[in-house]
Amino acid sequence: MTPRDGRLRTALTVLTAWSALAGAALVGAAPASGVAGAHTWNGTVADAKALVGKAVAPGITYKEFDLQAAQGVARAHVLSIDLSNPHVRVDLLHSAAVASRAAVSRLAEAQGAVAGVNGDFFDISEAQHPGVEATGATVGPAIANGRTLKAAVPDGQRFGPTLPPGTNTKNVLGVGLDGRARLDSLALDGSVRSSRGRWALGGLNQYALPQGSIGAFTSAWGGVSRKRAVCGTDIDRAAPCSGDTYEVTVRRGRVVSRASTPGGGPIASGTTVLVGREAGAQQLRELAKGQAVRIQHWLVAAGTRIRYRFAIGGYPVLTHGQPLPGLNNTASAVRTAVGIANKGRRLLLLALDGAAAYRGGLTIAEVAHTMRSLGSSDAFSLDGGGSTTMVARMPGAGAVSVLNHPSGGAERPVPNGIGVFSHG
Repeated sequence: MTPRDGRLRTALTVLTAWSALAGAALVGAAPASGVAGAHTWNGTVADAKALVGKAVAPGITYKEFDLQAAQGVARAHVLSIDLSNPHVRVDLLHSAAVASRAAVSRLAEAQGAVAGVNGDFFDISEAQHPGVEATGATVGPAIANGRTLKAAVPDGQRFGPTLPPGTNTKNVLGVGLDGRARLDSLALDGSVRSSRGRWALGGLNQYALPQGSIGAFTSAWGGVSRKRAVCGTDIDRAAPCSGDTYEVTVRRGRVVSRASTPGGGPIASGTTVLVGREAGAQQLRELAKGQAVRIQHWLVAAGTRIRYRFAIGGYPVLTHGQPLPGLNNTASAVRTAVGIANKGRRLLLLALDGAAAYRGGLTIAEVAHTMRSLGSSDAFSLDGGGSTTMVARMPGAGAVSVLNHPSGGAERPVPNGIGVFSHG
């Protein structure tokens, strides 16, 4: 054990108030899981992985324990998911549109998930761009049920804490068609082809496009304005919106309309809206109404070339059993994270409690240490703070319940999350 590990090693108290879970409140209310009737057990965080959890469904268990962290006691809620169980799977929780948000409990209910947590960081506010609508879209790539929904924004355009060295917005946690979970990086590979030439795509259904690029927006985006896509720069999210923009709508392979500024409104199936900024705008101006255009796009896994059934953005904090160098160990907060164990056959979903007594939370370094102590070889940080939410439908319950206390007093609407599904 290193001195750093020694400093992070924490005492815990396990709380087993399972009987209260069946009556837990629904959306926006405080959960019923608490200390009433609980017994305590003292040990180390490394021993938490051996604790017996409450069964949510076959292959899915839940447990709750306290950590004595740098800023006081933090309460952890953990779901353990056995991906080798043929009746268990995980997938993306999401609304009908990329640029939309809903409470985790509502997303889980709508898709029939038995449990879940919130997901990626997202475009939550556009105070730096007055008059520009916040999209609510996520930072990183997203794949749901094998379908690519979006690609990643430039690193300088992300919302959330500073990325650890060596990480970027393309990082994902995913489950491949082989059923195993892994950390990876997904880059957009796409093009616009016409008689005017072949141009690379710089974005897909994302709230910010790289400077000088062309981005594609499909029906998956939704009806939110696309103006945000041309604001900021690759290194400065707050930079002004570009004054050199152009938009082309392609339906069934032909240009049907053109505009000098990005628009809004729903995009019909079979239609793609191309938005360009700077050099990308100049390229799109070459396309005439009625011109034939072919648009292709897909996400490519760096190195592995794995095909993913599910993928969600965030950033890694633990790889091959080792915390990433340079993880922040001073800023504590309520956090959501996911760990990979048993060579990708098990996922551990962590959500901290946001009740006042536990709001000190954990540092990112403490999150990495905790996930490793629970048995994870790799771990991934998701959005935290007021977004942190864990839900589950306990045996005998008719709907999912919120298991932690969201720090804002009620569930924050979020664009996506990790859903846990039980079949048969």
